[in-house]
Amino acid sequence: MRRRRAEKRKIVGDPKYNSDLVSRFISILMVDGKKTIAENIIYNALDILKEKTQDESSVKALNKAVDNVRPRLEVKSRRVGGATYQVPTDVTPARGTSLAMRWIRDYARNKKGKPMEIKLAEELVSAYKSEGPAIKKRDEVHKMAEANRAFSHLRW
Repeated sequence: MRRRRAEKRKIVGDPKYNSDLVSRFISILMVDGKKTIAENIIYNALDILKEKTQDESSVKALNKAVDNVRPRLEVKSRRVGGATYQVPTDVTPARGTSLAMRWIRDYARNKKGKPMEIKLAEELVSAYKSEGPAIKKRDEVHKMAEANRAFSHLRW
């Protein structure tokens, strides 16, 4: 058993934009190992995102959308004595990005009646404009952390 944490793997950029963020998003969106389908969905959604935001680069628009959704604080359960407290902690940048992408993906999947690339593009546009369900989720997480600020001395 390792006594130290395993080193992080180097993420290879995606073939079209050579961006680590896009390749991570492809991996998060992928279902049952169907990577080419996930790539097509992401690339089509990024094209739609570029049209709707009038940004010079679709990767920059994606980066801004994910950054808007990224949480800064979250609560973690900590058991002290017989009680369980929700202790607010800072979110590392890698975990924040991953949470943001998962929230965007989940809210896009929950929409009905449209192709996935359109649903994903709509979620990304609303995240880019700092509105929509993914932003609400981030605000709820921040509100929980703020409400439990009294337990921040239990941080470990």
